[in-house]
Amino acid sequence: MTETRTETLALTDGSELRLTVAEPDNVVRGGLVFLHETRGVTDRVRKLSSALAEEGWLTVAPHLYHRDDEPDQVRRLSGDSILADTDASFVWLSDQGVPADRQGIIGFDIGGAAALVVAASRTLGAAVSVGGRGILDPLSDGLPPLVEIADELSCPWLGLYGDDEGVGADEVDKLREAADAASAVTDVVRYPGAGHRFDRDPDAAAEAWRRAKNWLDLHLR
Repeated sequence: MTETRTETLALTDGSELRLTVAEPDNVVRGGLVFLHETRGVTDRVRKLSSALAEEGWLTVAPHLYHRDDEPDQVRRLSGDSILADTDASFVWLSDQGVPADRQGIIGFDIGGAAALVVAASRTLGAAVSVGGRGILDPLSDGLPPLVEIADELSCPWLGLYGDDEGVGADEVDKLREAADAASAVTDVVRYPGAGHRFDRDPDAAAEAWRRAKNWLDLHLR
């Protein structure tokens, strides 16, 4: 499996952003910003980043929890902080020679919600959200309900949702309806019984992973 490494960037607000990087061994097809789950950059995030690198994607995962030591880091997230960290990550990809139209974003759990926020605010090649609460009730005071910004998506966006204590079928349906109004192509798929981490149904997890990779293959080329 492709090894990951960590780099540090100085941001304009005076903070430092750590990036976990997984680099393909051969030709780089494009670049992905990988937004982590609630627990941060875990072994699972590193393994998935490595798997994407093995597919040819230069993958960089910004550590979103770096501005303070508050125990509830999710509630501290804001649109401005997420965009600052992902903008720096996209600049890093550009510095590695990845053209803008071959840069995309993928996020899991709270990273899935954050990926939609970024995709509704920036021009990207493609975006994928795997789970993530905040559809009707925002994750934090600094973030909007996702249903209110889904119609602003300007890049191809795929949403993949399992069962989540905070995300019901009706919420996913409302998000799908809002995303359908966007100018870009969108798709929302729900996997009943899969669990919000897709850990209850291996077949659903494998199918969702294939669908995510196919979406990136189709739109980042």
